[in-house]
Amino acid sequence: MAGRRRVSGSSVVALCLLLVSLVACGGRTTTADPVRTEVQGVLDRRAAAVLGHDRSAYARTGAAASFDHLDAVPLAAWSYRVTDVDRAGDTATADVELRYRIDGYDQGPVTTRRTLRLSRDGADGRWSVDSDRPAEKSGQQPWDQGDVRVVRGTHSLVLGVGQSSEALRGFADLADRAVPAVSDAWERDWARRVVVLVPKPLEAMAGLLGSPASSYRGIAAVTTGETGGREHAPADRIIVNPDAYGLLGTLGKQVVLTHETTHVATRADTTAATPLWLSEGYADWVGYRDSGRTPAQAAPELARAVSEGRTPADLPTDEDFGFTADADQLARAYEGGWLACLMIADRWGEERLDAFYRAVGAHDERAGAVEDAMNGVLGITPEEFTARWREYLRTEFG
Repeated sequence: MAGRRRVSGSSVVALCLLLVSLVACGGRTTTADPVRTEVQGVLDRRAAAVLGHDRSAYARTGAAASFDHLDAVPLAAWSYRVTDVDRAGDTATADVELRYRIDGYDQGPVTTRRTLRLSRDGADGRWSVDSDRPAEKSGQQPWDQGDVRVVRGTHSLVLGVGQSSEALRGFADLADRAVPAVSDAWERDWARRVVVLVPKPLEAMAGLLGSPASSYRGIAAVTTGETGGREHAPADRIIVNPDAYGLLGTLGKQVVLTHETTHVATRADTTAATPLWLSEGYADWVGYRDSGRTPAQAAPELARAVSEGRTPADLPTDEDFGFTADADQLARAYEGGWLACLMIADRWGEERLDAFYRAVGAHDERAGAVEDAMNGVLGITPEEFTARWREYLRTEFG
């Protein structure tokens, strides 16, 4: 009540009845936006048509090309929320939040921002969608790039654009081998299934991530998803860069898919407290765990540096893992993290490695997380750990 002015109960009731659509009683005055309400109604009908596989109903809401692109995707949920509308006569631009969930795979919804252009028919006054695109700085969805082909595996769902069914089946087979391998190493509860996106060229991969293609050149695959706690119910995606992935041999392809699947499995225990040397090193440890590869075979750049007397002074920093870093430096960062995890598994055991990973992620912040986990789980200080790691490198590569 502004100004602490008193009014009688009957006056309040009368005022609310008179202005029910315009006034929020006890709060500030707000006026409903009829255009925003109408646009939300159009998008509600559009969402219902997607879930009902009703192309005619979808077409009645406007542009329908995207319906055919996504019709093969098994959806459990699809909804829009209008956050803002800018109207100019019989046209409008709407900022929209799209939320969707893939049936049987996503524990929670993918949320992405979209920009929609709409126009109003002069005859019946109805709004319809003219275009639907990712908002600025938001990534594309697979159906933004063309018809989505779907291949189901035992533990995987592969969505591809511009890819043959045979090629997608190959990714499903790799993912189906990766999931049991990860479950054998990481015995915590996780979904034990993965969604793999396979776009056509590098530029399409970058489009899905909303980033420049140069950021991912040479990167075979990445995993997206929210980190930190099961309450977030993440919807992870493994996104493949076909250009770089195609250059790998059979073992390399399997290691990459197993590495990325490990990120899906450990997502709930990976937080802002987890350094990249641990999250990436652990994923590589699982990837190479049953490969039979020796450290010298799997870590050639680090082996070369150590043999030349250039043993790293410290564990890799987060900055060392930047995709825009020097290729050799990036390789040494991954290899260094892997050797740190391999050393823990060799000297303390695999169960302690898992416990260490969880203990680090259980911290609310980075400061002190590694130190406390090393003291509590491994019985060692970070300085002692780094010294042992450096000696481990010299023993393996010297």
